[in-house]
Amino acid sequence: MSGELEAFIEYITVIKALSPRTIEAYQRDLQEFEKGMGKSLVQADSSDVFASLGSVTNKRTLNRKLSSFNSFLDFCHRNRFDSASSKVSLSKIPKNLPKYLTYEAIQLGLETIERSDWLGLRDYALILFLYATGARISECLIVREGDIEGEWLRIRYGKGEKERYVPIAGEAMRALRAYREACPFNTPLLWLNYRGEPLSRVSAFKITQKYLGTSPHALRHSYATALILGGADLRVVQELLGHASLLTTQIYTHIQKHNLQETVRNYHPMANY
Repeated sequence: MSGELEAFIEYITVIKALSPRTIEAYQRDLQEFEKGMGKSLVQADSSDVFASLGSVTNKRTLNRKLSSFNSFLDFCHRNRFDSASSKVSLSKIPKNLPKYLTYEAIQLGLETIERSDWLGLRDYALILFLYATGARISECLIVREGDIEGEWLRIRYGKGEKERYVPIAGEAMRALRAYREACPFNTPLLWLNYRGEPLSRVSAFKITQKYLGTSPHALRHSYATALILGGADLRVVQELLGHASLLTTQIYTHIQKHNLQETVRNYHPMANY
């Protein structure tokens, strides 16, 4: 690994405080570039980059790798490792609406959960908790008793190690209390498996898949979508979701536009002419 690349990895680890998975992805992409080119990335140009990416057909994978390279170039320019500021253009990807569930659909799924034992109460509480807070599943699974302050959730280890507070709806709080009272294990960690160990991401996925036919992340999208369609300010939604940039949150404006279009079609007298 070149000295410049080592400095970049240290920067995104210590200064930017990116998540371990993001750091790993950056390092993997950039080391692949450097190995394929046989020279320092500071000396590379766009032709070198595209030559090494000739076999990548998936646009999202291509953009991720190009984004890694551009972030590295920007870092080098700002630290005077390189004399010129240059970036490689990303591939155009159609914007798809995030998959989300309506509150009614979530309620139907919740009704199928048998809550006669503590595991059923856990599944019920987990789904409500995800939908009520919009938390990432990685954030949810490390929540401890002390992170719930009244009816607020303190997310201490969000993406980029950023802290934020999110209100928890009363229905979710009641379900959470019922689960915790029935849970036979005394541990500060909130979400447990049947052995009293931390619930895994795979197990959480199986729970939401079983009752809702979707992933935990779809509940985060459902949370954001419900807020946007209800008229919430985009910047407030950004804060609640823990997005670093408003650009990330703006994907939900497509849902808002779609909803407005449907409203006009259904109620405007000229819609059918």
